[in-house]
Amino acid sequence: MRTFSNAMLVVFLLALFSCNAPTSKNEQTKTNQRVYTHVDWAKNANIYEVNIRQYTPEGTFNAFAEHLPRLQQMGVDILWLMPIHPISEKNRKGSKGSYYAVQDYQKVNPEFGTFEDFKSLVDQAHELGMKVIIDWVANHTGWDNWLIEAHNDWYTKDSLGNIVTPVDDWSDVADLNYEVPELREYMTQSLEYWVREANIDGYRCDVAGMVPLDFWISARTRLDAIKPVFMLAEWESKEILAAFDMIYGWEFHHIMNQLAQGKKNTSDLITYFNKIDTLFDADDYLMNFITNHDENSWNGTEFERMGDAVKAMAVLAYTVPGMPLLYTGQEAKLNKRLLFFEKDSVEWRTYEYANFYKKLLLLKKNNKALWNGTQGGPLTFIENSGTNVLAFSREKENNKVVVILNLSNTNQEISFINNAVVGNYNSLFTQTDVTITDVSSFNLEPWNYKVLVKNN
Repeated sequence: MRTFSNAMLVVFLLALFSCNAPTSKNEQTKTNQRVYTHVDWAKNANIYEVNIRQYTPEGTFNAFAEHLPRLQQMGVDILWLMPIHPISEKNRKGSKGSYYAVQDYQKVNPEFGTFEDFKSLVDQAHELGMKVIIDWVANHTGWDNWLIEAHNDWYTKDSLGNIVTPVDDWSDVADLNYEVPELREYMTQSLEYWVREANIDGYRCDVAGMVPLDFWISARTRLDAIKPVFMLAEWESKEILAAFDMIYGWEFHHIMNQLAQGKKNTSDLITYFNKIDTLFDADDYLMNFITNHDENSWNGTEFERMGDAVKAMAVLAYTVPGMPLLYTGQEAKLNKRLLFFEKDSVEWRTYEYANFYKKLLLLKKNNKALWNGTQGGPLTFIENSGTNVLAFSREKENNKVVVILNLSNTNQEISFINNAVVGNYNSLFTQTDVTITDVSSFNLEPWNYKVLVKNN
C-alpha cells in the first residue's frame, strides 16, 4: 500500500534516513550486518505479483490456481500474493475494501476461499517449482480487527486516548504500537503460523520501514529457524536489508518514467547506478519494476506513464542488476487501471506480451551474467555514438549479455567507441546470429532495443 499523502512522505523520509537506535515506532537501527543468508533459489529468481481478487471473474485461490502451469511455462519463480486475510468492514473504503485493512492475521479472506484452498494453491505452486510469499501488513490493522477490543493498549493513541491512523488519509486502518512487547510476540507468532501451517516461503512486508527494524530482525531469525525464507520490504533503505533480502527500487522506477516522458536522459541512469554501487553492497537485492498494484491503480498503467517506451523500459529493468517484478496482467498488455476497493477483473483475452516476458525471464534464469547479487555479473556501461542510447554488458564466468537501448523518440545510428562489444552473439528477440566488429554500426528505431547473448 503506497498511496502517500504529504504527511506520509515526511514519515517515509524520516524513517529512510534515520540512524538512531529504535526507541519509537518509526526509528530504524543502522546496521549492515545481516541476520540471514539469501536462500539459494533466489539467486536467479524473478517475482510475480498476484492480485487474487482481480485475477479471475471468480476472484478465488482455486480459479487462480488454474493459471499456475501457464505462469510456470512463462518462467515465473516467486509468486507474491497480495494480502489474503479477511478485510475489515468498519471504515471500509468502497464495497470490497482494501486488502491492507486486515481483520484477522491468522485467517483467510472468505472471498478468496478457505485455508485448505490456499494450502492447495501453495502445494500446487511448489509442485511446479515455484515459491509463494504473501503480503504482510504489520504496521496497522483494520478497525474491527479483534485486537482492538482484546488488546486496545497495543495501538498508538493521541493525547485524548483515541486510537490513531498511521497517515491522515489511511482512514480505514488503525496504527499499531511496537513499543508493546506483547504485540511483537503476537505478530511474530502470526508470521510463524503461515510458514509452519501453510508452508509459504516468505513475505512481502507492507511499509516495512514504519515498523522498528529490531522487530524485523527478531522475526526473521525466528522464521528462518522454521525454514529459510525470502523477505521483501516495501521500503528503500540500506539499513532494512539487515532483516530483508530485497527492497524496492523506487528511484529507478521513477527515473524510467521520467526517461519515457523526456524529463531525464541516459546520463541520469548512469548517475543512479553509480550511486547504487556506492550505497549498496554487491549482494543487496533491489526489485526492479515498470508497474505494480500501487502504480497501476493510483498513478496509471505503464502505457499511460511510459507510452511507446514500455518494452524498452522492461528490457532495461529485467537485465540490469536487481530482481525483476511482473504484475498481474502485464503479460496480457493490461492497459487498464484496476480498481482498488472494488471487483474489477483483468480482461485477459490474449497474452500478447507473454512471449516477450518469457524470453526475458528465461534469460535471467539461465544466464549467470544476469543472476542476482554476487551470483551475477557487474554492470559495465559501453560508450557509444548515440544520443540517449544506453549500452551495457554484464559478464559472469563464460556468460556475457550485451544490452543496447534507444531511449529516445528518434532513430539512432550507433557505433561503439572501443572494442568492448566485439564478438559473436545471438539476438534474444530475433534468434539470429550477430557479429560485431570494431567498425560495426547499426540503426535503432525510437524506443527499440537489442539484447545480445555471447556465443561461447
